[in-house]
Parts: sequence; structure tokens; C-alpha cells
Amino acid sequence: MTGLLPILALGFFLGMRHATDPDHVIAVTTIVARHPTAKGAALIGAVWGVGHTLTILVVGSGIIVFSWVIPSRLGLSTEFAVGVMLIVLGVANLRDLSGLFRRTAASLTPTEGMPASAHVHSHPHSHGDYVHTHAHGHEPEAHPHRPDQTPVGWLDRRFGGLGLYQLIRPLVVGIVHGLAGSAAVALLVLTTIADPNWAVLYLFVFGVGTIVGMMLITVAIALPFAVSDRRSRFAGRLRLASGLVSLGFGCLLTYQIGIVHGLFTGHPQWTPF
Repeated sequence: MTGLLPILALGFFLGMRHATDPDHVIAVTTIVARHPTAKGAALIGAVWGVGHTLTILVVGSGIIVFSWVIPSRLGLSTEFAVGVMLIVLGVANLRDLSGLFRRTAASLTPTEGMPASAHVHSHPHSHGDYVHTHAHGHEPEAHPHRPDQTPVGWLDRRFGGLGLYQLIRPLVVGIVHGLAGSAAVALLVLTTIADPNWAVLYLFVFGVGTIVGMMLITVAIALPFAVSDRRSRFAGRLRLASGLVSLGFGCLLTYQIGIVHGLFTGHPQWTPF
């Protein structure tokens, strides 16, 4: 028992370090960019960590207790899924670029349905917690849609009663990342702890460390957004940068897994260490 405690403590801190892996940080950054508050970021980090820990425990325990063998193609597929998810998250953030094209078009084309006396212009504005940009006028107020006709309004009307629907994204991202890394963690534990029960406990402690580490990381990521106005150019550039990095890293990862490591060839090469 005395020798096990240092190993569990090491597992906790290794879990915190595991949270700092580049693909993990990039994925949560694209999510935090849409919820730029310390409280929201900490919750996102915790939910991501829970999803990651669940798959680490389930898959890792299967490898440790039941001697599951992960085929190379399946292992590569889980890592490929991480790359695809990074691309999807990056594209979701880059949708904000469409606001630039809308502003340009609106400055050249009068908006139908607006009084001629209204001064038509474009700038970021909010409807509740939804911030977007399009041409509209003031004095008199002229808006091309009702305040509740927004994507967030649509989601709120259909899923608002669920309360936790906005947490589904980080949970799913955490689960996918856990699937990609669980085999490596479990096999590494087997080389250190012979007793399956203690090895599973180590996985749990490792997962707790990952949750704590990701909460700290997401709060740190959210600070620049919290300090700057969410609608400011600086915050917009941060969201744009996170989208570009996520998209670029996702493309690189899918290329490496699919082509270099042979997922789409007849000779897949996967080493879960």
C-alpha cells in the first residue's frame, strides 16, 4: 500500500499533464471561444474530462481485466475520428467569417423591408446571448428579423427544457478523445501495476487528474475572452485563430493517420504507446 500511494499520486499528475496534449487543448479552445467566461470554461473543461475519463475507464478496464486486444485499424480509426472532430470544431468557429461577407454585401445592397429613412449599417449586436452581424437601421429601428429568429433562439425553443444540451458538445469531444488514448494509457499501466484492481483504480485517479487539469486549462483559455469584450475585434480574432488552428491541426492529423500510418491502405501501422 505504501508503494501504491506514490504511483496513484503520479497517476493524478500525469492525468493533469495528459490534459495539456495539443489535440485536447485545441479542441476545448474552439468550444470555450463560444462560452468565454471563467465559470462556463471550467464547466466545459469538467464535462470534457468526465467524457474522457468514462472511455478511459471502460476501454482501459476491458484491456486490463478482460485482456481485450485493439486491432490496428480500429485504433487508427479512433485517432482519425479525433482529427475529423477537430476539423468540424474549426469549421464551426470559422462560420463567423460569413459575417464579413454579409457586412460587405449589406453595404452595397439595400436591405429589403427597411424604411428608406433608416440609416442602414452593420455591426455586431446581440439578441440575448446570441451575437451576430447583419445590416439594420436605427432611429427609426429597422431590423430584418424578429429577436427570437436566431439559431440560438431555435435551439432554445426546442431543447431549452433539457438544461444540459449545451454541454453535449464537450462531453462528446471528451469521449472521442478518450477512445483514441485509452489503449495507450491502459497498456502503460499494465507494465507498472500487476494487480488489475489497483490498475483500474490508477485509471480512475488518472481520469480525475485529467478533469482537474482540463478545468484549469479552459479557465486560462477563457481569460483573454473574459478580459476583452466578447464582441470586440480582439475576441473575434481569438475565435478566428482557434478555428484556424483547429482546422489545420485536424487536417494534419487526419493525413498522418489516414495516409502515413496506413489507415486507408492495406498495411495499417498503429502502436498505442
